[in-house]
Amino acid sequence: MTLSQTQHPDPAHDHDHCVHTALTTAAHLCTARGVQLTPIRHQVLELIWESHKAVKAYELLDRIKPLKAAAKPATIYRALDFLISQGLIHRVESLNAFIGCRCSGRSHEQLLLICKHCQQVEERTPEIMLKALAKELQSAQFVAHSKAIEIHGICKQCADKA
Repeated sequence: MTLSQTQHPDPAHDHDHCVHTALTTAAHLCTARGVQLTPIRHQVLELIWESHKAVKAYELLDRIKPLKAAAKPATIYRALDFLISQGLIHRVESLNAFIGCRCSGRSHEQLLLICKHCQQVEERTPEIMLKALAKELQSAQFVAHSKAIEIHGICKQCADKA
């Protein structure tokens, strides 16, 4: 079992598969879009995908420094901006942190379930709830530029341990 697998509360979770899929998808999407997944962007994406926990920009900088001594906060923020613009990561507003997107390649709203015990963040796309939200926004004649719902609580694995 790898380190990345031990960071997930569900021991049956194959996190290496998550990482491989995310990095492969990112490479394919960037090539198809004619944009570059530079080495620093790739490293930042890989660090974000080390677990399903949200990671802060300065944590990324601390982890990039041994690999790229010249890295500055602006280096990380430019990489994060690129990854967000390509739909490869999401910003978790309430934590001021970032997670990998499991639905890269398609535009979508997200529901983020944030466990207060293990800090895992699960991305969900519940169609019924999002359609109801869209209907509510329409009835209010409100034009949303982006939609992300963040819910803090306790995940199933942590609840089962309690």
